[in-house]
Parts: sequence; C-alpha cells; structure tokens
Amino acid sequence: MPYSRCRTAGFTLVELLLVIIIIGVLAAMVVPSLAGRGEEARIAAARADIRGTLGTALDMYEMDTGSYPTTAQGLDALLREPSGVTGWRGPYLREADVPLDPWGNPYVYKYPGDNPPLPYDLLSYGRDGREGGGDDIANYDIDRR
Repeated sequence: MPYSRCRTAGFTLVELLLVIIIIGVLAAMVVPSLAGRGEEARIAAARADIRGTLGTALDMYEMDTGSYPTTAQGLDALLREPSGVTGWRGPYLREADVPLDPWGNPYVYKYPGDNPPLPYDLLSYGRDGREGGGDDIANYDIDRR
C-alpha cells in the first residue's frame, strides 16, 4: 500500500496571520473614531443629572416647601428632611446618597445662585475636579443653550 498523506482539517499559519492582520487593520480604523466617546458620554451624563435628576428633584422640593434648600443644607436636603423645614415630602431622589458626578466628585450646589434668572447654581467641575479650566458643566450654561 503506497504511503498516503492524510490532510487534517484546519487553518495554516499563513491563513491565521492573514486574519490577524485584517483584524488589526480594522481595529486601527475604528478605535480612533471611538476614543473620545467616553468623555462625551460623561459630559452628557453630567448634563442629564444637572438638568434632569437633580434639577427635577430640586424643583419638587421647592414646590413642597416653598423654597429651595439653602447652600448649607445642600443636596442632602433632597434625601433627608432638614430641621425647620415644613412641607418636606421626600426623599426626592431614588438613590440612598446624593449621586456623584461622572468623574466621582460631588456636584456643587449654591442657593441663591449667582446667575439670574435661575434661582440656584448647580454644577460639576468636570474631569479636572477643580473650578474653572473650561470643563465645568453648570445649569446656567446648559439652560442658555
């Protein structure tokens, strides 16, 4: 019986290298276009918190009590009734704690605010976590757009 060579099913090294190269080229085209999306998503989340979640909770608090929480009471007044406040019907947030901004820092709240006609200032200091720097996200900037 002549010697027959049995060919097994599978991929050759050249075929595997070709597939890896193609995947690498595709990744090199796609990854740069997605690179900045994470920061854009954080900015959008902060705007949604400021305008939506926290802004709505502050408005509900004001409707129940007749005034927004003071700067000293802060956003914690949305979860726990401050002393001396009548009409409080909270908690006004579903979370157990006041949410942090997408960068893990507390939102900054001030009442009365410095930007009329808005009654309060509510902002995130953004990625750098410090006031200024061009990356702050505030209700007075969002509402003017």
